[in-house]
Amino acid sequence: MTFTVTVDVEVPTRDGTALATNVWCPSGEGPFPALLLRTPYGKDDAGLFGNPKLPDVFALVGAGYAIVVQDVRGTSRSPGTFVPHLTDGDDGVDTIAWLRAQPWCDGNIGTWGGSYMGFVQWQTAVGGPAGLRAMAPVMTSADLYRAPWYSPGGALSLDAVLSWGALAALGSLRGTPDAPEVALLREMLVRRRPLLDPLPVAERPVLRDALPWVGDVLDHPSRDGYWRDLASTERCAAITVPALSIGGWYDVFIGETVRAYAEMRRHGGSVEAREGQRLVIGPWAHPDGADLGRFPDRSFGPAGGIEAAGVTEAHLRFFDRWVRGRDDRPDDGKRVRLFVMGLDEWRDEDDWPLPDTRYTDYHLSSRAGANTAAGDGELGTAPPTADAHDTYLYDPRRPVPTLGGTVLATGPGEFAGPADQSPVEGRDDVLCFTTPVLRAAVEVTGHVRLVLHVSSSALDTDFTAKLVDVHPDGRAIILCEGVRRARYRDSPAEPTPLRAGEVTELVVDVGVTSNAFLPGHRIRLEVSSGNFPRYDRNTNTGGAVAHDGEADLVVAVNRVFHGPAHPSRLVLPVIDRGDPRP
Repeated sequence: MTFTVTVDVEVPTRDGTALATNVWCPSGEGPFPALLLRTPYGKDDAGLFGNPKLPDVFALVGAGYAIVVQDVRGTSRSPGTFVPHLTDGDDGVDTIAWLRAQPWCDGNIGTWGGSYMGFVQWQTAVGGPAGLRAMAPVMTSADLYRAPWYSPGGALSLDAVLSWGALAALGSLRGTPDAPEVALLREMLVRRRPLLDPLPVAERPVLRDALPWVGDVLDHPSRDGYWRDLASTERCAAITVPALSIGGWYDVFIGETVRAYAEMRRHGGSVEAREGQRLVIGPWAHPDGADLGRFPDRSFGPAGGIEAAGVTEAHLRFFDRWVRGRDDRPDDGKRVRLFVMGLDEWRDEDDWPLPDTRYTDYHLSSRAGANTAAGDGELGTAPPTADAHDTYLYDPRRPVPTLGGTVLATGPGEFAGPADQSPVEGRDDVLCFTTPVLRAAVEVTGHVRLVLHVSSSALDTDFTAKLVDVHPDGRAIILCEGVRRARYRDSPAEPTPLRAGEVTELVVDVGVTSNAFLPGHRIRLEVSSGNFPRYDRNTNTGGAVAHDGEADLVVAVNRVFHGPAHPSRLVLPVIDRGDPRP
């Protein structure tokens, strides 16, 4: 295989800024279809060419595609100021227009890439550029409030905003490597606690000065017009191309990955967009190295690695079908490919959510109290006959620490993914509701929802939830998690304070998963009010959380009610196709 690479081609945009772009052209007679990747992490980074989360670039070139890799405005070799998301859509549209005018391009273009490189694909697709035929967003989001910067429940994704913000701020200081801010930011990324712990959260001058966008995020805690303008899923009718979406069950973006797929299936702007959606989900997390299917507390076997999923072949088959228009490259008719944890095997499905999903209520109950895993909190399909409640104190000075799960960044001794939750289940501010030992397997695949009847002594507080697989050896492995900031119980855009002591219903989006709880295992729900630093600490004041300091913190008395009068329940998407074991 031979090809040519032209480095730092200047691609003009509508305001005159020329973006630095590398072009890989196959040998032979063109013109060629082009595949575009736009990145803020440096188009010359060799990691692009060997990252298993991305398709093999050499295979793409070898298949006859021109590969175009561009530095996002204000990053690496592209001039301008990097303001995340501000011009990504327009710059993508302008780049595709430039590609169509090149003699080596046949006018048919696809886009690809993960994380931020997926954000820009969704924002470009909304612009409806001529020539765009398909996109392949990997581990990414089309609604940036819901993921990664905030959450469906309205809490700030603290770790994501500050860790990624510090990384991006370093990039903005690339021309001043000796500036004192550079050393401070590097130290924060290594040690993390000085970055994540101090209050108020909004007082991060080194971040806000180097990357003012961080301040914009913190100043928009509700899902207001700032965020709706960035939500591509609110404009599905403007997107007319199919998408190959790839995600991981422990990826910070997984909820939005499947939501974008489902929204485009229903509301995409063309038959091709609706019918051409494809979805692949494996047992992976976002941080580098967490895509092998192996974690300290849980391994998913040889089939769990992202390379075993055939990501490159999936991209080639998808692009051949939709960018080249090759009818001789059909897929097998199955739109969705999932890794079912517990069974630890891949399975092809017709659609998402799975058409035969049976949403099943698992009711919460207790007698003496559900505090800690040693309490008597129960989870069962039979509704309880007596009303009761569980009480705990939520002190934002000592929040429940994050252990694994869907975190974006990790520090020394930390990891994303299926971590054992036993260390936090001994805390009296963690309520544990557990089924008896299972005699038969229970498969849960889909969206998990928790309906809680709660009260608080505070004007505002959080309620967190985790779905956990309790193994026979005692490991309590997290599957998915979520949070609801109580002020956003009715709407993420319009906060409503609590009334102290008044019982109210709220719903927690606990995320998505696919797991077979095997015989001998137990299903567990954890309920608390903290998951730090995955989410910021609710200060319980009812005010601007990001601007509250240590002196403002309020301890909340939080209660969870259950029974006939207050039917708190975990709603699980159960798939029953007979015994799933071999």
